[in-house]
Amino acid sequence: MNQHTTLVTGATQGLGLGIARDLAARGGTVLLHGRDRTRLDAVAARVRTAAPEATVRTYLADLADLDQVHALAARIRESEPRLDGLVNNAVVGGGPDPQLRQFSRQGHELRFAVNHLAPYALARGLLPLLTGSAPARIVNVASMGQEAIDFDDVMLERDYEGLRAYCRSKLALIMATFELAAELDGTGVTVNALHPAHLMDTSGVRAYGLTPVTTVDEGVRPTVRLLLDPERETTTGRYFDRFTDARAHEQAYDTDARQRLMTLTRALCGGS
Repeated sequence: MNQHTTLVTGATQGLGLGIARDLAARGGTVLLHGRDRTRLDAVAARVRTAAPEATVRTYLADLADLDQVHALAARIRESEPRLDGLVNNAVVGGGPDPQLRQFSRQGHELRFAVNHLAPYALARGLLPLLTGSAPARIVNVASMGQEAIDFDDVMLERDYEGLRAYCRSKLALIMATFELAAELDGTGVTVNALHPAHLMDTSGVRAYGLTPVTTVDEGVRPTVRLLLDPERETTTGRYFDRFTDARAHEQAYDTDARQRLMTLTRALCGGS
């Protein structure tokens, strides 16, 4: 791990912070992403104190703005000599007001933008660094909460509800995982998605009014396993329910639906 560099998005709280702490304790370099400078710096200081042997650097960006996502990828490409792992963890949950339809900087439905478009754009932007560091791994933090995408209403202009938007965005993330894994087959870069744990004790779960039933640590372990386990070095294009290789929503295996999603995704991400 001494030469291992990993970027964790949404690292200032919840699962992202737990993953960052775990990785830092193992040594190497941990890149922490957040969208609030004060909170990001405070978390970085805490991680450095807990793991003085680790190297910790910070990157600021609002993933609800694709311009900032592209700029983030460019800064990392310019500043980091290598990147062995990318954990796309940052998330917008169901929200405290599930009827409030929110938008990204580019005017896209917020959950679709942050939970799907941003991780796709970031991964694509970092591919030169990842492939140059191969073997490397991308781990997309998805959810067992998945709902089929309506391609006639991708942005949920009708019958909007926050949890429905969240579940559709997480299925989109899984579908993109499968597509990117197939594209990168043979490059040494693997791409997998997982449901880390059920209703972890996070602010997002509580904000929606749900009662947590598992700890954040329970989600950290299967996520870090996908990132570091030597036995998973060639595993790619899979969806895991915690530690179990599982089956996602049926739409994830519909090749026509995946192609429709990726055509839209590339267009919304600026052709990347």
